[in-house]
Amino acid sequence: MGKESQAISSGVLSANALDMSVDWRRIARMISMSRALDEVEETELVPQKKVLYQFSARGHDLSQILLGAQLNHKHDAICGYYRSRPILLTLGVDLVDVLRSSMGRAGGYSDGRDIGVVFNYPNPNGPSALPMSGGVGAQYTPTAGWAQAMRYHKEVLEDEAYAGAIGVVLGGEASVATNGFWSALTIATTQKLPVLFYVEDNGYGISVPSEFQTPGGDIAANLRGFKNLKILSGDGTEPTEANALIKEAVDYTRSWEGPCLLRLRVPRLQGHSFQDTQAYKSDDTIQSEWARDPLPKLRELLVPALMSEDEWVATDRGVREEIAAAVEAADATSPSAPEDVTRFVFSDEEPQKMGGMRGAFTPPQGMETPAPEGSRINMVTAIRRTLDHELKLNPRMVVFGEDIGPKGGVHGVTLGLQEKYGVDRVFDTSLSEEGIIGRAVGMAAAGLLPVPEIQFRKYADPAVEQINDCGTMRWRTRNRFAAPMVVRMPVGFFKCGDPWHSQTNEVQYVHSPGWRVAVPSNAEDAVGLLRAALRGDDPVMFLEHRAMLDDAWARRAYPGDEYVLPFGRAKRTREGDALTIVSWGAMVKRCEEAAEKAGRSVDILDLRTLAPWDESAVLASIAKTNRCLIVHEDLRTAGFGAEIAATIADRAFTDLDAPVARLTMPDIPSPHHPELLNWAVPSADRIVDEIEKLLSF
Repeated sequence: MGKESQAISSGVLSANALDMSVDWRRIARMISMSRALDEVEETELVPQKKVLYQFSARGHDLSQILLGAQLNHKHDAICGYYRSRPILLTLGVDLVDVLRSSMGRAGGYSDGRDIGVVFNYPNPNGPSALPMSGGVGAQYTPTAGWAQAMRYHKEVLEDEAYAGAIGVVLGGEASVATNGFWSALTIATTQKLPVLFYVEDNGYGISVPSEFQTPGGDIAANLRGFKNLKILSGDGTEPTEANALIKEAVDYTRSWEGPCLLRLRVPRLQGHSFQDTQAYKSDDTIQSEWARDPLPKLRELLVPALMSEDEWVATDRGVREEIAAAVEAADATSPSAPEDVTRFVFSDEEPQKMGGMRGAFTPPQGMETPAPEGSRINMVTAIRRTLDHELKLNPRMVVFGEDIGPKGGVHGVTLGLQEKYGVDRVFDTSLSEEGIIGRAVGMAAAGLLPVPEIQFRKYADPAVEQINDCGTMRWRTRNRFAAPMVVRMPVGFFKCGDPWHSQTNEVQYVHSPGWRVAVPSNAEDAVGLLRAALRGDDPVMFLEHRAMLDDAWARRAYPGDEYVLPFGRAKRTREGDALTIVSWGAMVKRCEEAAEKAGRSVDILDLRTLAPWDESAVLASIAKTNRCLIVHEDLRTAGFGAEIAATIADRAFTDLDAPVARLTMPDIPSPHHPELLNWAVPSADRIVDEIEKLLSF
């Protein structure tokens, strides 16, 4: 220990030894507030069942508050976890808001839609708190995306107001075992991003000792050889030591020389949550943790060197009175109206407070009627041309993913875009789908338009948590935040199949609230839907069928630089009155071939988008034909065709002269050999057979 720490131990310290750039009276007030909030929840609100989930921050509080006191840049942002309330208080979140959130009442962070500790704080006048999630480790990659966006704002958009802004991510020592931590660490160190990784090491992930999370239980020691990463480690319970380390970490990160990892050892003085009795800890362990309580150490440091005993006591008394009044105000607030809980899934109402373009860029209105130009082009060229035009139009748009730079993507869609727009706007990423989508979340929250590419549908599985969190962001923050992005993802078979590159499984994203889903079957629709997605304000899954990217049938004339195709509008590709066929993606071509072979009067609807989907067009067609066949490539059980069939049964049962039929893949992965694949995927001949069965019913 240095001289200051020795002085603390002896109980003798003058005000001159303190870092007087810190408002120590405010620090004392904030830790008193954090402790009093924990106490009132534990002794009153939880027993009264007014708070259902409670996580104490005792022991973690001092170092968080010291860190929050260093965050003074308007564009700083934190992303925390369930024990991060002390730093949130330091950023200036309203106390009544805090308690309304804990109690699930109207207002607060989420209007009662989310657990009270799952916070967000859009702050137009200072540091913000990005929406956290309930998943451990999910906070890391969005913070890396925020940090990259700060650099983009300054260096590409040339806005000096962003110089020195940083992203700060908080996590316990258990979170360093997650994919999100390692992905964000890779992003931040390879790109030298201004990210401060703050690891609060209390030795336990609920009941599991830290040695199970990282060898030796010390992530800082294990990362000493990591390139482009400043490492700091120390005791988070010693006020002057913690303050000095935090200041060094923040100052270094603000230099934009690269990321910093700060590990501070802190005790967790209560259980993981209120219900956790800590029976897995020995009495000696619990006593040793309480002996490290930072609150008495802070008091010993400040009294009487900076504050009198009376002032310390008065500060605590004043905080408790303030909290009592806030509890009364929060308790007088009713829960939000249940009928409002369906609002803010999508951007159909007022704009979110933070995230997306938010008026910084307003795209042209566009036109819904195509203006064909030149000869027919394939879908690859159509998508590339649309990306090119929108990149030129929107300086906040960035395109990224694995191999999308010099290689131009494994399917060639982004070929030449990096050469034209530079590595800041079109760039390759590390091989981590969680990192790709999580980074996009942070970028979108910071006002950019990210267009990430996932190489194949199956590869998106490691990013499921980030995808779900992104889709629910608007709803769970009650429109305070949103992260609009367009995820481009090839799906389906191509020449052959296999379980890893040939999935469609589009229904998973339809079942993810907050995502719009597009599945174009041809080049013209791809242009219109992609442009609608890029000019919208919601996250969009743009699914590009591999078999149609260069298919002759899917080629169309380019419909113009302003063609925008609204979502939820099906296209009738063939008119008839004997039978309705509903399909999308690659199966539309096969349905048309089948109708031609059958020689029957068939109404074919290409849905084009699945979220939303055009129910009215389907029901109107069935009212005319009285029969329906649904054809899709995905599995039969719980495929999207089942949703369509259920809707028809609910709303058009009396129009039917035959049962609704579905022709799909069997419930198996996509087989590799072409003969096996062609047997499994609905073919034109099998569609003809289904047409005849329905018409003969």
